[in-house]
Amino acid sequence: MTDQPAPPTGAAKKPMTVLQAAFIGVGAMVGAGIFALLGAAGAVAGSAVWLSFLIAGAIAALQGYSFAKLGAAYPSSGGMLAYLAKGFGEGHVTGIVAWLFYITGGIVAAMVATSFGGYASSVVAGGDPFWATVLAIALVLVMTLLNIIGARAVARVQSVIVNIVLGILALFAIVTIANWDPALLDPAGYPGVREIIASVALTFFAFLGFGVITFTAKDLKDPSRQLPRAMYIALGIATAVYVGVSLGVFGTLTAEEVVAYGSTALAEAARPTLGDAGYVLMVVTALFSTAGAVNASFYPAAGMTRHLAQVHQFPPVFGTQIARRAPVGLVVLALVTILMIVLLDLNSIASLGSAVALLVFSAVTVSHFRTYRETGASLVVLIIALIATLGTFVVFASTTLVSEPKTAIALMVVLLAALLLDLVWKRVRGGREARERELRSTDGPSPA
Repeated sequence: MTDQPAPPTGAAKKPMTVLQAAFIGVGAMVGAGIFALLGAAGAVAGSAVWLSFLIAGAIAALQGYSFAKLGAAYPSSGGMLAYLAKGFGEGHVTGIVAWLFYITGGIVAAMVATSFGGYASSVVAGGDPFWATVLAIALVLVMTLLNIIGARAVARVQSVIVNIVLGILALFAIVTIANWDPALLDPAGYPGVREIIASVALTFFAFLGFGVITFTAKDLKDPSRQLPRAMYIALGIATAVYVGVSLGVFGTLTAEEVVAYGSTALAEAARPTLGDAGYVLMVVTALFSTAGAVNASFYPAAGMTRHLAQVHQFPPVFGTQIARRAPVGLVVLALVTILMIVLLDLNSIASLGSAVALLVFSAVTVSHFRTYRETGASLVVLIIALIATLGTFVVFASTTLVSEPKTAIALMVVLLAALLLDLVWKRVRGGREARERELRSTDGPSPA
């Protein structure tokens, strides 16, 4: 059963197509990862980063299969969180994961917006950190306003952004691969399997946006058929872009150079074949890409929090609107994102989003075990998906978290915050419900 009733006869068509839904996912994925992650992943996997992206894409595809089956059976504005409730019910597990997902949305949006601010300030303010923060906040405000306007506006803007970004990245991949130095990609120089797997947890961050697609169900005409198609299209495009771009970058620059250049590695890799114009072109692409990622990250906030308020996982205020227009869930997420931009050094905890996402996606897969007969999913594929996802997290925890205590602390803080938010709200809700029952029991019939 879904929370999306059929539209009445003569109602307007749903505002989103399969390709638009896919592009929301592509925009969230490409903008969130490829510009920020090459340096960090290169420091772990060297020139084998392309292989890391391919493995991460395969894991995302396994999860995408699970999400597509769930979305086809239970299309809902609650997206993956509604799927989780199908298996675990509306108890503490679903509540904690819901808060985790919501908090992580702010972390991802803040990190991507910070990346946008860095690129934008390098163009207009010489890289001044103050203006980088101002421009990042300005992007958050603009994208919040766009999402308040509605899904149609989000889809249209996202389609334009993704078309531009994909076109330029495809050109970059073709030109750099055509002029690469194969010796730079010699497998003899690859690190060990453990290092490559450890880097998968980092590159998996670049695929986090595919989960956003599950929230487009409410805006699709036939979600049971269109949602899986949008999921597979988005994952296919993103994986092809990541592998092509990473081959082009690491076939042009040494792994040490990629690490040194960091987030500007793509722009630097364009210089040898496209000159300074190529550098500028990639900076512009980064601006479009990161803007699209923030736009897509905010898209599910309104529908998701409204759904969670309706099923009593979030306080009722999250189901309301400010001035009958701005969803409270979206506004709160925007404020959380701005606070993170101002208060946190997000680059030092960039892998936090991956760690939390691996846990969230694993929880959804476990819940799918209880409903796979209804969704028609293959139990074998679900088991493989869970092993791959949890296995990546274990390797990540035993490598990256050990060497990055700040990330480990941040992960514990996020997990604790989600736990406390759920426990406190459930306690408040339980007290309200008890008082209401007491009032009903003492409110007897009026005397004759």
